[in-house]
Amino acid sequence: MFAFFPPKSFNSYTLQKKKCFSYLAFVSKSILIYLLSLDVCSISVLHNDFKINGCSDTEKESVCGSDGEEIWHADFIQQMGVNTLPDFADALRFPGFYESSIAAQEACKQNLAVCIKAYKSPPEEMDPPETSIYPKNDVQLGVENSLVCHVTGFFPPPVNISWTKNNVVVTEGESLSRYRPRNDGTFHIFSSVDIVPEERDIYSCTVNHRALQGQAQTKIWGVPETTAVSPRLGPAVFCGAGFTLALLGAATGIFFFIKTFSECN
Repeated sequence: MFAFFPPKSFNSYTLQKKKCFSYLAFVSKSILIYLLSLDVCSISVLHNDFKINGCSDTEKESVCGSDGEEIWHADFIQQMGVNTLPDFADALRFPGFYESSIAAQEACKQNLAVCIKAYKSPPEEMDPPETSIYPKNDVQLGVENSLVCHVTGFFPPPVNISWTKNNVVVTEGESLSRYRPRNDGTFHIFSSVDIVPEERDIYSCTVNHRALQGQAQTKIWGVPETTAVSPRLGPAVFCGAGFTLALLGAATGIFFFIKTFSECN
């Protein structure tokens, strides 16, 4: 059983966007008055932040974020906290945040044991995943690309994803994202694999989850027949076509020259 304490912890708050202009004292009076007028017209923006701690006999999860996007998670293997904000954003730094996640895991396991005993081992709530597969970029033969397998709407988090190319298992160039929470309490995850598409290649993404009851979910992707020619092959193809057209043009010219010469004689 996988438990979350709290199962779905969303905290709504209103952020008042207000301006502080004490550091702009050196700006001209006209500009300062204009900026101060913005303070009067403050804007209210509603945000949802969350903090989730999950545990089972084999799994651990501690993640927090805002508006459905992950901001920070605990990496219990590397024993550290990981900021997942983009590089241009200010990273969140909370002394002792990872340590508090470890403490929360202990509390989670204790609560899980109490709940199992109190509710007499109730059947675990499960939601099956939905899977889709698509290329990251426009597909061109012989050009490096990535295939993305998006698995969403499942609960609890443990899910297994595997790739094949032409019925052969693929492990090289494979990557897996973190479990990301959705607003309905389920999760989604991304898996990707590096590819160099060639004609007639067929890839598959197979998903296993307890809610599927042993019936693995597989999505197939094949290189489209209308795939563009690789830029590396393009010049050779165009040169060949141009040379052929030139030969046809020369042959046509010689034919009409001979025909006209014969008629004149």
